[in-house]
Amino acid sequence: MRRELFLVGFLILVSPWTAFSQTSILGQWKTIDDKTGDVKSIVEISERNGEYFGKIIKIFPKKGQNPDPICDKCPDDDPRKNKKIIGMEIIRNMKKDGEEYTGGKVLKPDEGDIYRCKIWTENGNLKVRGYLGFFYRTQTWLKVN
Repeated sequence: MRRELFLVGFLILVSPWTAFSQTSILGQWKTIDDKTGDVKSIVEISERNGEYFGKIIKIFPKKGQNPDPICDKCPDDDPRKNKKIIGMEIIRNMKKDGEEYTGGKVLKPDEGDIYRCKIWTENGNLKVRGYLGFFYRTQTWLKVN
């Protein structure tokens, strides 16, 4: 009986911390297209000098698509224009702001659009929201094990 009471007490004390623990955004994430549900790529997020960056390390082209595309739709004044998408940094200059990461930009290389960005974790997944004016889209990315 003592052992059961100890276990119940321990679980009551520990559960609030585990419920609020945040998954790190660092590591590799499968990007999921929010319109089709297709896996598009794997992005690796890293930290440099207190800022967070994400680079495409693998893509999953559909049948008939170029397996090693370039960013031909990137803006003309962007140094990523006509560069290979694999290895491209698509998330730049994110800063930790409480439980979120803000202040940076995300590039959608297949469209060439650059959005203000906010990132957070939810249920072990990464939420990536791109803003264009008042409009936004949110994608859920899955952790690569």
